[in-house]
Amino acid sequence: MKDRDKHWDEYEAILHSLKDDILVTNVKGIIVKVSEATCEIYGVNPEELIGESVYKLEKEGLFTPLATPKVIQQRKKVTFIQTTNDEKRLLVTGIPVFDKHGELVRIVSYSHDVTELIEMKKYLAEMENEMELVKRELEMFRNRNVSSEGLIAKSKEMKNVISMVLQIASVDVNVLLQGETGVGKSHIAKTIHRNSPRNDGPFIEVNCGAIPETIFEAEIFGYEAGAFTGASRGGKPGLAELANGGTLFLDEIGELSLSNQVKVLKFIQEKQFYRVGGTKMRKVDFRLITATNQNLEEAVAERRFRQDLYFRLNVVPITIPSLRQRQDDIIPLTEHFVDEFSKKYNLQRVLDEGVVQQLLIQEWRGNVRELINLIERLIVTSQSPIIMLNHLPESYRQVSNDPFIDPFPQSLPKTIEHVEKHVLQKAKQQYKTTVQIAKYLGISQPSVVRKLKKYEIE
Repeated sequence: MKDRDKHWDEYEAILHSLKDDILVTNVKGIIVKVSEATCEIYGVNPEELIGESVYKLEKEGLFTPLATPKVIQQRKKVTFIQTTNDEKRLLVTGIPVFDKHGELVRIVSYSHDVTELIEMKKYLAEMENEMELVKRELEMFRNRNVSSEGLIAKSKEMKNVISMVLQIASVDVNVLLQGETGVGKSHIAKTIHRNSPRNDGPFIEVNCGAIPETIFEAEIFGYEAGAFTGASRGGKPGLAELANGGTLFLDEIGELSLSNQVKVLKFIQEKQFYRVGGTKMRKVDFRLITATNQNLEEAVAERRFRQDLYFRLNVVPITIPSLRQRQDDIIPLTEHFVDEFSKKYNLQRVLDEGVVQQLLIQEWRGNVRELINLIERLIVTSQSPIIMLNHLPESYRQVSNDPFIDPFPQSLPKTIEHVEKHVLQKAKQQYKTTVQIAKYLGISQPSVVRKLKKYEIE
């Protein structure tokens, strides 16, 4: 008897020396043995667990689910996640113990606290999601500030344009770019191409207004040998063929004659054509982007532009604002081009503040293109590192209408009126309706009408 007790005490000591949570039940779910680590995990004393039913303890919320019924049902080793009453997560393994007759007599389960591991895994998953978002935001930021492409998007108006450009770039849909001469339609078209699945393909730009009507078809579709007097002996592929697999950009589409509009419409619809003088049908795969500085809706109404072609082109219209409508971009654009041309010509040049103020009050009828030309001219003609007002061409030296540059009227009421009139004039230039002006200024529409009338602003 003493030897038996001694033998049993030895195993008992071994059991409690283990750091793992070990719990033994019989087939009825009654706990017959537990390690001290088990009691620490569940927050109870060993004496309170011995003789208790695991089914009862589960109902009381001590832990769930149970190893005993899983092992009894499957009669093999099982592993699962168990949750304790204090929200700990345990990785539990249940093992069946059979007697010499193959009867199941005990279920031994041991567990490891994996709460921290699960939380860490969840944290890492969240971090991965956040990193992916950051990567996308960085990519969007890189694309929205395309200074290498001459595109600056600090103004709300231009940010909206860039956002739309990036949104539709990956979709192979026809895009119509609208805006005044020099706003950057060609740059936008290239940005769409660079961010599209076709970016490895060619980008073919065609200025429809620069090609004489008589040779337009030969330039676009190419020609076969001997098609006309002066034709190349071997024939010549057209610009449409060169765009295969890439993007075809038809700039100044509004300049096409009606007869050429018919040919372009058929080509766009079918994406196939004959070379001039040829009999072999040629197919091409391209993404179409068109641009114009004309109001095509008016041109359609005046029968100068085919309605069916207009609808084919105008799937996704994007209007690029004039430089007058995106004044927040003037200074960053100026800084960008001063830096670009200074590096190009190996010169150190900066603009005096007075010059910058003059640039802010220009009309910029030539838009960004005009600004680029002026900056390049100033960089190469100035003989001093600082470009001063006297370096500006005479036509760019104006008296400012900005109330924050001009001296204020002496009285406060006159000053307020002076500023109010200036703000209304600027808003009237930027927005077409009094409702839009009211929304922009944060006042009512009747107030806008009254103030415009007061200051005789038309």
